[in-house]
Amino acid sequence: MSSPTGPAPGLPVRMPRPRQPGRHRRPEPAAAPAGAPPLVLAVPGLPDTETRSLAEEILSIARSELPGLDARIGYVDADGAAEGYPSLESVLAYAAAQRAARASEAREAGTEDGAADAWDQWPPAIVVPLLAGPDNSLLRRVRQSVMSSGSAAELTDALGPHPLLAEALHVRLSEAGLARADRARLFTVATAADGIILATVGGEEAVQAAGISGMLLSARLAVPVLAAALDIEGDIARAADQLRGSGSRNLALAPGLIGPEIAEGLADAAAKEADCAAAAPLGAYPAIGKLVLAKYAEVLGISVQPPQGVPAR
Repeated sequence: MSSPTGPAPGLPVRMPRPRQPGRHRRPEPAAAPAGAPPLVLAVPGLPDTETRSLAEEILSIARSELPGLDARIGYVDADGAAEGYPSLESVLAYAAAQRAARASEAREAGTEDGAADAWDQWPPAIVVPLLAGPDNSLLRRVRQSVMSSGSAAELTDALGPHPLLAEALHVRLSEAGLARADRARLFTVATAADGIILATVGGEEAVQAAGISGMLLSARLAVPVLAAALDIEGDIARAADQLRGSGSRNLALAPGLIGPEIAEGLADAAAKEADCAAAAPLGAYPAIGKLVLAKYAEVLGISVQPPQGVPAR
């Protein structure tokens, strides 16, 4: 089972890829600096095995991009009763105590190589919320967990908006048969949507942020995209009516969500309300792990290979 110190024994962990030979080999990723704090992924929603598997896959992607990365999971809504699903508060408290002990050991050792300073130059942990966009209600709960832990951990922003999220949305739509996989191939999909509802949670602020990804998605698919909030009553139906009023007939709902942050069945219910098909949430799409790492590296001020889009397959 998982613990505040890392993934559960026996779970698959993505290892760094072997370096390819030849002059066009991919550059070796930088290693995590000595004394770097852990990356703590703040996972919303009720903890379960599916959520844990998704979070572990995302962190495996991050570890493969930055060898030596200490990455852990903290559940925002854990009640402490479920063994193997540590709360965000407990993970942060443990990380802070662990870091203080190591800093003390380094000082007592009296080394002159800067080892002690390495433990003091960064916060005890960096918390990255597993959110595609801003959700103030959930982020308040994350901040409360940070404060309750007594840790001086630093909290990053949500992962989006970002061009890679538009790419991920495109891929999920194509997997559901609702969009062409690649514009360059110019083949048709009989069920391709001519209007997209980009669903999010977090109220008006989240809708505005999702609108940026929506514009990028619209440019990729050459169809209109409207963002709407699942947690604003009637917002999905309003977006559907607006798209149909502008001439769209075959709509699709694209959840601009990773998955754990919404109640099970909510996206499907919204698709029924709009009378349209729905794609799957973003889930553990590879870009999500890279964006999580990018948020962590930004706080540390270290350089990692910048996230880059890849052609949708």
